[in-house]
Amino acid sequence: MSRLTRRLLVTAAATALAVTVPLLNRNSADAAVTLPPAHAKFDYQIGGAYTPPAGVQVVTRDRTAAPAAGLYNICYVNAFQVQPGEQNQWASDLLLRDAEGNLVIDEDWGEPLLDLRTADKRNRIAAKVDGWIDGCAAKGYQAIEPDNYDSYTRSKKLLTATQAEAYLTLLAAHAHSKSLAVGQKNTVELAGHRQAVGLDFAVAEECGQYDECADYVDAFGNNVIVIEYTDSGRRKACSQYGGTLSIVQRDVDVSVPGDSGYVRKTC
Repeated sequence: MSRLTRRLLVTAAATALAVTVPLLNRNSADAAVTLPPAHAKFDYQIGGAYTPPAGVQVVTRDRTAAPAAGLYNICYVNAFQVQPGEQNQWASDLLLRDAEGNLVIDEDWGEPLLDLRTADKRNRIAAKVDGWIDGCAAKGYQAIEPDNYDSYTRSKKLLTATQAEAYLTLLAAHAHSKSLAVGQKNTVELAGHRQAVGLDFAVAEECGQYDECADYVDAFGNNVIVIEYTDSGRRKACSQYGGTLSIVQRDVDVSVPGDSGYVRKTC
């Protein structure tokens, strides 16, 4: 689940808008990825897959779900933290612990943080997540959204931004080798390093609410997907960027139609 702070084939319309870009500073100079079309109608479905609303061109779904046929699909991967109930799937030493040996937990979502402090651990963690990325590619996704880039800010100062960037650079290189674009999830303070890390577009939660959209635009141009969780945040984002960015408002639980809390609004 994403933290609140912060296939198949592309349809004709999406194809017209989508941008294919060469990868810079990569081992395979002739490789390329296709970015999500800018200012496209978007739906965020990480809480459960459902038939996209009419007109939607871009969808994000969890890596365990199938892509939406005929759309541009982004594969959500919790890359920096452990999903609830999946702790036993990880080697114990890859879970971040404090000086007393206690797991460091993202209290908002009950997710243990992964330990990125050494190159060996980053490589071992990346090897597992790369398998998930391979799964996204095999299903027909065109991009990945590695979540919790900012987990270092919740690490009791045990992790650093530099370690987070080094780890995400590994994931980005692997994703690019599978012709998948890579989205930077939140973490606006590191947006200026996007090219060095290998990030192609941004997925920004609540940048309208917290006046951060301009910073993402400075780094990524119009290749920014905005997700707001409040009416005020959506209105602000739409008033400033409704003509250039993909903007949607969802409920915090990113629930599915028919659920009592389901919300989806656009500009």
